[in-house]
Amino acid sequence: MATERLNSILSHLTPTKSGLSAITQKNPDDVVITLAIRTPLAKGFKGGFKDTQLDYLVYSLLKKVIQKSNIDPQMVEDICLGNVNDGKAAYTIRAAALAAGFPNTSAASSVNRFCSSGLKATQDIANQISLGNIECGIAIGAEMMSAGGDRLAKPFHEEILKNQEAADCMQPMGQTSENVGKDFDISREAQDRFAAESYQRAERAQKAGWFDDEIVPITTMVKDPKSDEAKQVTLTKDEGPRWGTTYESLSKVRPAFPDYGDRSTGGNSSQVTDGAAAVLLMKRSTALKMNQPILAKYVGATVTGLAPRIMGIGPSLAIPKLLGKYNLSLDDIDIIELNEAFASMAVYCLNTLGIDHSKMNVRGGAIALGHPLGATGTRQICTGLSECRRQKKKILLTSMCIGTGQGMAGLFVNEIL
Repeated sequence: MATERLNSILSHLTPTKSGLSAITQKNPDDVVITLAIRTPLAKGFKGGFKDTQLDYLVYSLLKKVIQKSNIDPQMVEDICLGNVNDGKAAYTIRAAALAAGFPNTSAASSVNRFCSSGLKATQDIANQISLGNIECGIAIGAEMMSAGGDRLAKPFHEEILKNQEAADCMQPMGQTSENVGKDFDISREAQDRFAAESYQRAERAQKAGWFDDEIVPITTMVKDPKSDEAKQVTLTKDEGPRWGTTYESLSKVRPAFPDYGDRSTGGNSSQVTDGAAAVLLMKRSTALKMNQPILAKYVGATVTGLAPRIMGIGPSLAIPKLLGKYNLSLDDIDIIELNEAFASMAVYCLNTLGIDHSKMNVRGGAIALGHPLGATGTRQICTGLSECRRQKKKILLTSMCIGTGQGMAGLFVNEIL
């Protein structure tokens, strides 16, 4: 501890380091991750969580956080839930936390930045720790897409709709995907081939047990659709991967959004999914005092905006912005988790940024695993850090596009080598 404190002081007295040497330094005030776990991802409307409420899923995962970390719940000062579809999420996280075993002194809140909500929750907790407002907190992302979507019930006010980009915020996500495909000439074939690779990677990872150290089992009730009889089940693995998926099979799937184009399909778009993921964060000095295992260091995250009608390409702007802040290049990054909202945007980002596909979505992405909107940001952290540990790699980059035209990216250093 004394050595780390001395290094921290010296770092302020010597010229500022940049690049990898700067972000891989270890200082007592670093924000670190000591636990990153998630539920299995279940198929929306017909999977294992179809009859489960958001509050129960969040409650169940928070109980697992206490069990897996062996942390004294009183040490957790704040819990932030990223969620998109539930307007009462702030009630949910507070009640679920109390029921899970956290004292009434542990505060709670919810955030919503669409598909980046889980990363936004992580950023919010990390920023509080970094500023010294709290020493320990939990970021959780959760979404029950079986409960319905987040489409606007009615148009914006007529004055707002006079602005074209404001009006474009109402475009369905499928339409924005077709816009990207047409505007940037991302062919149906290119999208299907990318999707097939995602499925095949997820199948390979699932068969090899690579997901096992990030997933915790969740016990819940499921109703039989015919008899309406409820039975108890324990979910232990993701339901999204379709083993045996090929380019040839995907090429036969009909377009999902024929009103807007013919390139995006149910086979090359992210799946409708229920699930949750949680990350326990604290100061490095706190983790050492509490004998918590330090999995990774949170470096930072950033967000950017772009034209709403092509919202999918957000990562192509957020990633360079984040890397620029830390004087890094893509060559410095070992593992990339880039959300596959649609193959159109994933192919665009892959090609435009010149990403090495072998280190992006190694275990498949949202096309194969699913995209529970509020959970994806934290799910990517769980999956990415697990893959870093498996490969004994250090630097993780996560990113996603965001509805209404935004992009976000996060940077982490794996410390389990």
